[in-house]
Amino acid sequence: MKRILLVLLACVPLAAEETVVDLNPSRTTVTFTLGDILHTVRGSFKLKRGSVHFDPDTGKAGGEIVVDVTTGNTNGDARDRRMHKDILESARYPDATFIPDHVSGQVSPAGESRISVHGAFQLHGATHEMTLDFHVRNNGAELSAATDFIIPYVQWGLKNPSTFLLKVSNKVQMHIEASGYEQQSTAGR
Repeated sequence: MKRILLVLLACVPLAAEETVVDLNPSRTTVTFTLGDILHTVRGSFKLKRGSVHFDPDTGKAGGEIVVDVTTGNTNGDARDRRMHKDILESARYPDATFIPDHVSGQVSPAGESRISVHGAFQLHGATHEMTLDFHVRNNGAELSAATDFIIPYVQWGLKNPSTFLLKVSNKVQMHIEASGYEQQSTAGR
């Protein structure tokens, strides 16, 4: 009987340590840069919420990072009204969401590291596969991470705001600096 019990226990999956990072919206910035012929437009969005979990052994990830598109701001009232109404259609598509599914690399228990996070980016009613490369800093109490990436917004179906006199790029440069807290949880494999 003892042997049967030992064999059955050996077949039970071991619990894995899963890393969970909860982002702090008040300490996270999402900025963008859009070039045009005369000058560069800079703006920002606010993080609505964000939590990412991943298994450091397998790289399997989950969670979501949600940016509040309705908070988009370039400090130009007329430009912002047009951006929300005609380009982003933020009343209809109020969120931009990144859903991670795989993490490559390891987060160092202290100091700096680099990781890549693959997932689905949902914007303006469509989903796009992306890999974001993060520079991560772990000071023990808090994690901070930064990434830069380009959104080919015209290719993705959003309108180009160019006019007869104003010609802007069909791609927007994004920069995210996120801050959050790491915790370990036990998850079944």
